[in-house]
Amino acid sequence: MIVETNFGHKVDPERMAVGSASNINKKGAFFVFSIRVDNDDVREYSFTDRNRAVTMRKVLVSHLEQKIRKELCMNINVA
Repeated sequence: MIVETNFGHKVDPERMAVGSASNINKKGAFFVFSIRVDNDDVREYSFTDRNRAVTMRKVLVSHLEQKIRKELCMNINVA
């Protein structure tokens, strides 16, 4: 779902959320990825199993998408 802002820009929250998450990399015995929640809030997650890392990344990206969608809707309704 693409949301149009007050300034006329069209924003896709799904693409924004996916762009905020890094790829899964192997560091030592762990599979690691990070997610930028806000400008100054970057969270790093590590798992010993790649399948768990992939599943959790999908879940966290969907949660971030919902957060972005909610924030965009609040900003549109306020202004």
